[in-house]
Amino acid sequence: MSERDESARCSLTQAGHARRRFLEGSACAAVAGSAVVMSSRAAGAASQAQSPAACPSVPTPMKEVAGKVAFITGGDSGIGLGVARAFTDAGMKVVITYRSKEHLDQAMKYLAGAGERVHAISVDVTDRKAMEQAAAETTHVFEKVHVLVNNAGVGVFGGLSTATYDDWDWGMGVNVTGVFNGIRNFLPLIKAHGEGGQVVATSSLAGLIAHGSAGVYSASKFAVVGMMEALRNELADSNIGVSVFCPGLVNTNIGNSNRNRPANMADSGFKPDPQMMARMAERMRQMRGPPPGMDALEAGQRVLKGVRNNDLYILTTPEFEPEIQARGAAIVASLPTDVQAPEARVTLGRMVVGKTVYATERDRKRCERARGRTA
Repeated sequence: MSERDESARCSLTQAGHARRRFLEGSACAAVAGSAVVMSSRAAGAASQAQSPAACPSVPTPMKEVAGKVAFITGGDSGIGLGVARAFTDAGMKVVITYRSKEHLDQAMKYLAGAGERVHAISVDVTDRKAMEQAAAETTHVFEKVHVLVNNAGVGVFGGLSTATYDDWDWGMGVNVTGVFNGIRNFLPLIKAHGEGGQVVATSSLAGLIAHGSAGVYSASKFAVVGMMEALRNELADSNIGVSVFCPGLVNTNIGNSNRNRPANMADSGFKPDPQMMARMAERMRQMRGPPPGMDALEAGQRVLKGVRNNDLYILTTPEFEPEIQARGAAIVASLPTDVQAPEARVTLGRMVVGKTVYATERDRKRCERARGRTA
């Protein structure tokens, strides 16, 4: 191992090590390792020395959230419930969608303190008519909606080479089409009142680093990242912010997603290896202390902070900086050096791509990081 690799490894937090040990033994989260990475500390020190008096800024339409209304899909459990708790703690009104009455009952116990600031609707996010009706019900109950959180998702496990049509249609239907259905029905409502707002979608670490053990899931979560990046670019000059939440391991019940899998999509190519499952169970038994994932409420609080700050990317996994760095560097290193693009092609290409927010977000977050401000 080189000195550079060792520096990157040593920058991991204790919590990061625990999560990483778990992920290395899990078929749900295998990722390719990186051999080359910049030293985070050295990069941070360099940025600190060059940081300006004030960091670049972007509009923050939801800086003040008290009294604002949020619609959260899958808000009855896991990350969605964590977001609902964080939002209500901040004084927001929330509409949560649910599929299971049992989960709803548990969620309402957590949200009881918010009283009439919470409303629940039974919705399948793949049902476009139901989502349209949910939008109408939300405005009927709370008059407006300011924040949309497309959180509902399912875990489809197994390699892409063994996935069935049902695996693909179910995973993409919930994780991608469900997000679009939310945007299609709620974004016009946010635009209509002119008070500003935020659109958030839950992707995953698997939307930034492809998981070989979950090909359909990774494909769907990469799609969510692309959707939110495109929407951020589209709405950059408006008073509506856009964020994508890409968490790593969070203590949720996503591993039990099959409970909501439609009977007409039951054919799955995921056949877990009994030996691998036994090893994973044994590793879990050996681990002491609380579950290694992030608590769902903390995840929700990070989403709230990202909404207030209008962060494009809301992340939770500093332990995967080497892999994320390597992916970006691999793309840049793959650009051809023997191609001379004619001016007309460059002009047309830039017209097609349009204005992007990547550089702005990069410079802002680098500056904040150098100043010790974390998401």
